[in-house]
Amino acid sequence: MTRDNFGSRFGVLMAVIGSAVGLGNLWKFPYVAGKNGGAAFIILYLGFMVLLCIPLMLSEFVIGRRSQANVVGSFRKLAPGTPWYFTGVIGVAAAFFILSFYGVVGGWTLEYIISSAGIGLNSELIDSEQQFHSFTQSTVRPIIFLVIFMGLTTYIVLAGIKNGIERYSKILMPLLFLMIVILAIRSLTLSGASAGIEFLLNPDFSAIDGNVILDALGQGLFSLSLGMGCMITYSSYFKKNINLSKVTLITISADTLFALIAGIAILPAVFALGFQPDAGPGLVFIILPKVFELMPGGSVFAIIFFIVLAVAALTSAISLLEVVVAYLSEELKLKRKTATWIAAVTISIAGVFCSLSLGSLAGIKIFDNTIFDFFDKFSSNFLMPFGGMLIVLFVGWKMRRADVYDELLNGGTLKIKMFNTLMFLLKFFAPIAIALIFLNKIGLLNFM
Repeated sequence: MTRDNFGSRFGVLMAVIGSAVGLGNLWKFPYVAGKNGGAAFIILYLGFMVLLCIPLMLSEFVIGRRSQANVVGSFRKLAPGTPWYFTGVIGVAAAFFILSFYGVVGGWTLEYIISSAGIGLNSELIDSEQQFHSFTQSTVRPIIFLVIFMGLTTYIVLAGIKNGIERYSKILMPLLFLMIVILAIRSLTLSGASAGIEFLLNPDFSAIDGNVILDALGQGLFSLSLGMGCMITYSSYFKKNINLSKVTLITISADTLFALIAGIAILPAVFALGFQPDAGPGLVFIILPKVFELMPGGSVFAIIFFIVLAVAALTSAISLLEVVVAYLSEELKLKRKTATWIAAVTISIAGVFCSLSLGSLAGIKIFDNTIFDFFDKFSSNFLMPFGGMLIVLFVGWKMRRADVYDELLNGGTLKIKMFNTLMFLLKFFAPIAIALIFLNKIGLLNFM
């Protein structure tokens, strides 16, 4: 059976950028930057994007396009008869676990699009913290939105690579960029917004310590959907004339741009209206509704913001679901439609338990974590760093150097600079950096 492929270079870029740009940029980046001192953190983050994320993304692209197979099949094909295929198994598991709780959060964004329409109708400031906890801890409503969100994701993946993922990415990503630019412009026009801009652009290097460095390393890795098989799976649908280096540079630049614009859209408004930028994950769902209510025209901009969040979550969810679907259809020889429904339904069921663990099932603990937190921590603290480590070791040490070179040069039709530097980063810097992230995530490497 002929594998589906992306039909155009623009389609490749939109799909890959859509996978990379997600809640990590729009939800996590502003509060992580806020927690770690703003501009000084951003400078570190940009440095690690170059030193760690470019080599890792290129590695995933090389593996995927070289093999033209799903994330497990890639390693079976490139290293037959060896245990390296287990790297792909980690990727499938990571995609499953992440999408299970990510779909829940995606459902929250849909709820907030609807509830945002009511902002500004009441004279008293909403109790957004109570509203958030009341919604997330309830039984039925979050599950309804989870099912709607997963239904949208499934609909797009069912249509295939060219007619589904590529087609809708080409619509959703430009829309996402336009809306977040509108939000950033509105944020900058608020009285007092200059404090937020100064916070973003005036570095305070005294704030940097070991934990800030590790946060910058980790944010760079996790914001790009690396270490979970998404980029290997997507690149397996690349045609041989796609310039992997160019796609990598454009994707990482776009991902960084989205994160910075998100910071501009959120932090100046937070400062202008008297809130703190280090509010943690609650910045988006608890603090920002208050910010929007105080802002002239806040209801409109709240709706736009949560549509932005929903679109970003959807484009990333599509890539996560595709990892599992490609594995089921190619390794277990299932029809794509059957594989998609099996993956979507099982992930949604797991998502139901994640959602309920915030309310009626909160008493069920896995290693002292709710089901939601366990899925989050197990995937981000263990599966993704472990998967990323094995990927860079595979390309740096296991693959034939000539094969890596040939894939990056498209069989000799392109030129590549700094190949030796890339291989050095893959062999030495990237494994050490990912190991530090892993040790920090599991609490074995903390700085005072």
